[in-house]
Amino acid sequence: MSGAGSNLTDSDLITKRRQRFVSGLMIIIWGVLVGRLVQIQVASGDQFTSQASRQQIDEVTISARPGDILDRRGRLLATTLKVPSLFIDPSRLDDPETTISDLSQIIDIKTDRLLRLLNAYRTKKFLWVKRQLSEEEVLSIKESDLDWNVLGLRDEFKRFYPQQTLARHVLGIRDIDGKGRGGIEQFFDKDLKGRSGVRRYVRDARGQMLEMLEEVTIAPEMGTSIVLTLDSVIQLYAEQALDELVERVQPFSASTIVLDPRSGEILAMASRPNLVLDSEDEMPSNAWTNHAIASAYEAGSTFKPLVAAWALEQNAIELNENFHCEWGAYRMGTRVLRDHHSYGVLGLDEILIKSSNIGMAKIGERLGNDELHQLAIKLGFGRRTGIELPGEAGGILRPLDRWDDYSTGSIPMGHELSVTPVQMIAAHAMLANRGQRVSPHLIRDYVTETSSPQQVLVSEMIRPEIAKWIVETALVGVIEEGTGHRAKIEGLSVFGKTGTAQKYNPEGGYFDDRHVSSFICGAPADNPRALVLVCVDEPTSETQSGGTVAAPYASKILESTIRQLDLYASQDRR
Repeated sequence: MSGAGSNLTDSDLITKRRQRFVSGLMIIIWGVLVGRLVQIQVASGDQFTSQASRQQIDEVTISARPGDILDRRGRLLATTLKVPSLFIDPSRLDDPETTISDLSQIIDIKTDRLLRLLNAYRTKKFLWVKRQLSEEEVLSIKESDLDWNVLGLRDEFKRFYPQQTLARHVLGIRDIDGKGRGGIEQFFDKDLKGRSGVRRYVRDARGQMLEMLEEVTIAPEMGTSIVLTLDSVIQLYAEQALDELVERVQPFSASTIVLDPRSGEILAMASRPNLVLDSEDEMPSNAWTNHAIASAYEAGSTFKPLVAAWALEQNAIELNENFHCEWGAYRMGTRVLRDHHSYGVLGLDEILIKSSNIGMAKIGERLGNDELHQLAIKLGFGRRTGIELPGEAGGILRPLDRWDDYSTGSIPMGHELSVTPVQMIAAHAMLANRGQRVSPHLIRDYVTETSSPQQVLVSEMIRPEIAKWIVETALVGVIEEGTGHRAKIEGLSVFGKTGTAQKYNPEGGYFDDRHVSSFICGAPADNPRALVLVCVDEPTSETQSGGTVAAPYASKILESTIRQLDLYASQDRR
């Protein structure tokens, strides 16, 4: 019996083997599962915890408040305030058409565009409806029956310009997204806009905020405020005079600069046509251009005092020397130079007072092309001044090897090279500053971790006694008895120089009926405190000379400037 019971059939053996195999397989599977669980819990625990955290934690950027822009006496030119903007959650919107229709009854919105955006972003949780609302719009929205489970208000920063369009080309603008466009706003965008912060929060599976994580919030850093060299009152006087000029002569463009020749500080800078943002679609195509720094023109006769001073500095001529002006016609090589009037023998001061082309050409022959080219280089022509604004042009100064005998007569008359208004007033500031060349600049004060106001470059170019004679004798004579007599100011010793240059024709030669009329003046002659340049591109008046078109308005700006500086001086003494 026992022997018979211990004998297993083949079927029993197969069954037992299957049981052992299944048991072993189960042990292996359970071992793998346990090992994987250990790996997840121990080896990869941090990774999955981080992933789960990322799925629950979201963040939003906190915009920094841009810094202010102020004038030299602390007057606010640009500032920033918080204003509400309206947004919508497209993912919660059941009936876009009805919602948009309801909104359009309350505020002015572009319904077709908004409907397209809502249909395109139905799964998104955020979409702007209208940004930077007015106080009236906010009040209307809050008094409405809109669904605030779908809509919401969020504060944004908006740029305000308290002086409205004053100094618009210098300031530029800060657009709705906080980006600087043009002027100081663009040039110092990184410093002005500050550093954005971050706010992190926990959200649920439906995206709703559950908890703000203050301990991991990064605070925004306010932008740097900048103090300009501009004076708002002088700027206003300059712009009012420029507007009067534009109204009278209807030019293609016009610009003016007021500069302190001792420091290189720009007290006013304006350009027309003006940049008026409320009517941007109707503005002329050149309204964005700051012509004071970006439009180059042939200097004309305003270049003559600089050539005369350089010839004296290089001992190419004598101060008391006389030049025969050939009774109005002088042959140089293949051409005949002419003066507007027939002159015989003229002294150096008379050449400048009467603006004799022939007299200047003879001085150019004394200097030669090498020295004339060196003068232009030392004055900074052909390269940017480095003023703190975007879009500055460098003008045109051809290489010396492209000059010829024709250039020897043309350059001293201010032809064959082009300059910008800011280059020209900086060059004349050298004469007014007793031969010391100072770089023009617009920034008076600002300091950050990475930057500070540019170094003002000062270098002696002309001996003081030469610069003094040019200003107090020759250029005062231009006002008292020459082409600048319309710039006289009673009780003030004014010096200046007119310029009238034909515009270059790209097809060759010059236009007969297109001119750039300019005038530069300063006061008082014995201790210049301010220089004014007015430059008018293509005036439509019958007479286009700089002495007629530009001089009266430059004089008006200069008188207002000196009066304002005197007022400040008396106030500061109290």
